[in-house]
Amino acid sequence: MKPQYKRWYDHDPVLMEVIDLLKNYQEELKSQAEIFLKKIEEKVSKETIDKFYEMVKPINGNRWYDKDPVISKTVELLRVVPPEIQKAAAVNFIKTLEDAGISKRDNSQNNEEKKNAE
Repeated sequence: MKPQYKRWYDHDPVLMEVIDLLKNYQEELKSQAEIFLKKIEEKVSKETIDKFYEMVKPINGNRWYDKDPVISKTVELLRVVPPEIQKAAAVNFIKTLEDAGISKRDNSQNNEEKKNAE
């Protein structure tokens, strides 16, 4: 029997990390999300992504990522692709952040600073 997960990304710790980073650092990571979308567009086309997003975007837009179309498209693409592509995309996203000088440790420190400031 396959384990049940509460959220679609709970099955993979790397994917969970990407979603958490996007959630907590939307403004800081928006340019990285744009690069990610451009790489996807190179493989399938911008029109395909836009058509797909029109089909899946919520009417009310109450989720944390619905406020920004770039972040929303990134999360929605990650949500619907097969698990092996989710994993590869998540690993690639983390690598891109590290190449840009954004480390996971930096983000952990920022999370602690945000918590302590509250």
